[in-house]
Amino acid sequence: MSAGAQKIQRIYLTLTLGNTVAASFIWGINTLFLLDAGLSNLEAFAANAFFTVGMVLFEVPTGVVADSWGRRVSFLLGTVTLAVSTYFYYLLWQLSAPFWWWALVSVLLGLGFTFFSGAVEAWLVDALRFEGYEGGMEAVLGRGVMVSGVAMLVGSVAGGVIAQVTNLGVPFLIRVGVLLAMFLVAFRLMHDVGFTPERSARPLRAVRTVLAASIENGLQNPPVRYVMLAGPFSAGVGIYVFYALQPYLLELFGDPRAYSVAGLAAAVVAGAEVLGGWLAPRIRRLVRKRTTVLIISVGLAAVILVVLGFTRVFWAALALLTLWAVVDAAGVPVRQAYLNDMIASKQRATVLSFDSLIGSSGGVVVQPLLGRAADAYGYAASLAIGGVIQLIAVPFLIASRRQGSPADSANAPSGKAEL
Repeated sequence: MSAGAQKIQRIYLTLTLGNTVAASFIWGINTLFLLDAGLSNLEAFAANAFFTVGMVLFEVPTGVVADSWGRRVSFLLGTVTLAVSTYFYYLLWQLSAPFWWWALVSVLLGLGFTFFSGAVEAWLVDALRFEGYEGGMEAVLGRGVMVSGVAMLVGSVAGGVIAQVTNLGVPFLIRVGVLLAMFLVAFRLMHDVGFTPERSARPLRAVRTVLAASIENGLQNPPVRYVMLAGPFSAGVGIYVFYALQPYLLELFGDPRAYSVAGLAAAVVAGAEVLGGWLAPRIRRLVRKRTTVLIISVGLAAVILVVLGFTRVFWAALALLTLWAVVDAAGVPVRQAYLNDMIASKQRATVLSFDSLIGSSGGVVVQPLLGRAADAYGYAASLAIGGVIQLIAVPFLIASRRQGSPADSANAPSGKAEL
């Protein structure tokens, strides 16, 4: 890796670190925060579903911003939008606002995150290629997952402890401050390299053009299509599981106000992400096909959820949560590398955003469905049901493998069998 590529990697890791620290201050307590505001389980997970509705609605338009106005502009808009909407969340909690206000602000939170999805990853890949980096992306993206895990570890533990010492609203205010600081960092360090935005098209026409390109390079490309179609089942369940584990573990622990335990749950996931990100490129050196890693990762994670649903011992549940998070995290850089090697640079941010859109659409349905299951049958049963739903993703990944895309074996270790 050249000096220029190393600089790009450092900036990427810095942005990942700051953004994840900001976001993770509330990840360990978000569900508890919503329940404390007076929402039921169904309403709390429905609010999360409206967050994913926002991601579905705005993924393509913000992808157009990234591809037409630049990935830097998209990132800066994301920090401001997320800071403002997070502050609105804090105000709703103070006012014990009715559900539909939570739904509206959750949509705005989704808008904030869509400015990041696709844009940062596209910026990284194009800039590295411009600087002459020709190696596999698993190593760089794996480091990103590791840094994200460390940041999440710090942020989620701090958020849980701060909430217990003060109240559930303070971590939200801290998040606002860190996001505004990240705006200044990105404004100083992040510049589009290896990519020239095209600003000539009118906005609505640009949306239609980019949406058509997303479909052509995404859903109409068979190996990409099947990976995308697996997303609603794996991503939708993953979002629910992360937030359901907070009240589930508190229930097993026996103290509904032990917010630091909820932060610990998020911290365990964060530590597992670090390990999973470290494992991803090493697993890839042992396996020729990327889809092999994806199929095993998704299938094993689903089985762990089913087992977790029958666990009634706190420490056993925490151990299974750790294993689930490691398995899930190890597949993330491999999936990202597989998709990026099948997408042209010109539409990279938009197609990646479109992939996120499809994954988020699963969360719109899965979260309230499993939230209702939690109300009716308990959190444990809802986790087991989630594991069954996630297994539906496996046939789609097998279908992608059967297409024989060169990206499946790109940067593969020499001398390995077709596994």
